[in-house]
Amino acid sequence: MPIVGGLDIHRKQITFDYLDTMTGQVRRGQVSPADRAHLRAWLARFAGLEDVAFAVEGCTGWRYVAEELAAAGVTVHLAEPAGTAFARGRKRHAKTDKTGSRHLRMLLAEGRLPECWIPPGHILEARALLELYHDLRTGHTAWVQRIHAVLFHHGAPALGEGTLRTGQGVAALQAAAAHLSPAGQLQVATALEVLEALETRLHLLRHQLLAVARHLTGAKVLAARLYGVGPVTGLAITCWLAGEGRFSSSRKAVRFAGLDITVSSSDRKGPPGKLSRQGPPVLRWAVYEAGKTHARTSAPDHAYYAAVKDRKNSKRACLSEARKILRQAHHILAEPGDDALAAA
Repeated sequence: MPIVGGLDIHRKQITFDYLDTMTGQVRRGQVSPADRAHLRAWLARFAGLEDVAFAVEGCTGWRYVAEELAAAGVTVHLAEPAGTAFARGRKRHAKTDKTGSRHLRMLLAEGRLPECWIPPGHILEARALLELYHDLRTGHTAWVQRIHAVLFHHGAPALGEGTLRTGQGVAALQAAAAHLSPAGQLQVATALEVLEALETRLHLLRHQLLAVARHLTGAKVLAARLYGVGPVTGLAITCWLAGEGRFSSSRKAVRFAGLDITVSSSDRKGPPGKLSRQGPPVLRWAVYEAGKTHARTSAPDHAYYAAVKDRKNSKRACLSEARKILRQAHHILAEPGDDALAAA
């Protein structure tokens, strides 16, 4: 590669370090502020040059940087953050933007860069919608829990599970809130208003996700072949697992999702026997929800679910089913390869 370099991305600036292998000259500096317009202007220096490659760490902000590099005809290499940190070795000095960009450049030049897959644009858009949907669901749950906490704090009767899902239950809550203090009444009224707004947005967003899933090959195949996997779950699994040669084994797909069990290690402080939780939260949530469906007696794998539940508990059973779903999905998506990401 005549020009090879690394970019260290931060909100205020992008630090660059690149080497011209023909002349041996190294250039370093910063692009500030870190936005599309200034990055595009900086990339103009490589116009007309061939075989220019830059490594970018897969942290927040990599998407627009990779898009601008590709638009300028520069080859983009997305570095996996954990693998990049491991390649750095033990810290002897504090990491700076300069050392970070130089480290990426050296790994790329030596062929040791731990690369990540760069999804197509429509998959990135679907991921963003799924993340928004998950955030809204999490926020909805948090506000429901606030209502329960306010009632308990004032000694009001507890609400049954799922009470707020019906109009009758909301009416019962409003009647119970009338006996609270003025501040407690305001807390409950505010929570109900926020929940109504969240439910409206969730309804619209879910319809948008269903439309995307209907036109994605992998999502349709998974929903048709795996019990408990619906359009939204199939879309999430496809967006994070699909692609030619993404994982060499189903075990690595489970590890990528953060559903593998940790073991004792000298370089980690966390206790063994816990979930690693190092993968995409949306993917973990989606497959866990799919695993919960095997609690139904009509589920094809209900016997296994019931056995694990009796031996451990229902949560362990759902996690076991989630891992099985991920393994099966890996093999199903490996059949079409990149075609799983194509329009159906």
